[in-house]
Amino acid sequence: MPSIPLRETSVVGENVADETLLTPSEVAGLFRVSPKTVTRWARAGKLTAMKTLGGHRRFRAGEVRVALTSAGGQVEGS
Repeated sequence: MPSIPLRETSVVGENVADETLLTPSEVAGLFRVSPKTVTRWARAGKLTAMKTLGGHRRFRAGEVRVALTSAGGQVEGS
């Protein structure tokens, strides 16, 4: 399983301030992995997910962007 850094809580600024919510499919497209892989990362605590009232996961765009830049191309396929 590819390793991505845990969410950085100390990061303050425009990246974390972005409250836009992304679906697992949208996050998967950014990392170029399967949506199932994104779900596994959320379960493992590597990405922070919120659940909707319907039980669907959503990810804050700012936090995903921080994780994506921290990964620096280290993330490979599922």
